[in-house]
Amino acid sequence: MPTTERTLLLLRHAKAQHGEGMPDHDRELAPRGRDDSRAVGRWLSDPSRALAPDLVICSTSERTRQTLVGLWAGGLSPSEVLFDERVYDAGANGLLDVLLEVPDSVMTVLMIGHAPGIPMLAKALALNGAGSTDALERLSKGFPTSALAILWLEGGWAALSAGTAHLREYVVPRG
Repeated sequence: MPTTERTLLLLRHAKAQHGEGMPDHDRELAPRGRDDSRAVGRWLSDPSRALAPDLVICSTSERTRQTLVGLWAGGLSPSEVLFDERVYDAGANGLLDVLLEVPDSVMTVLMIGHAPGIPMLAKALALNGAGSTDALERLSKGFPTSALAILWLEGGWAALSAGTAHLREYVVPRG
């Protein structure tokens, strides 16, 4: 039985305002964040990359929602979006639990979330060091806002666990 390659795009939201005096969940993007989110959208929508997601799983926070709007403004057009409150404050294991529920009919998932969960998940999935050594080295140096890890895996989403993905690319597009 042949395996099927799936792609996982892990994106940390774009740069947010400090938001003193407001709940963290309600913080909006800073002007730089709006520019950077459009840059990520342009990078992802480049036809040479073929990285258009079938499903976007997005935190319910304002800054992740605005990051998604910026991706669309940059040219990305996902076919389905799921706003999941579990992504907002999740660690790597919580984010993995969300991904394990993705139906196998979905080939490419974009998850938009927060630090430290998104960076921890990217590092855990690529734990065995498989993939691009250059991307792994850049990933090891940090995961700033608008950073994007592109991983691939073989088989279904339910088989996803630490060390089962290959890091294909790690980029930080800026606007």
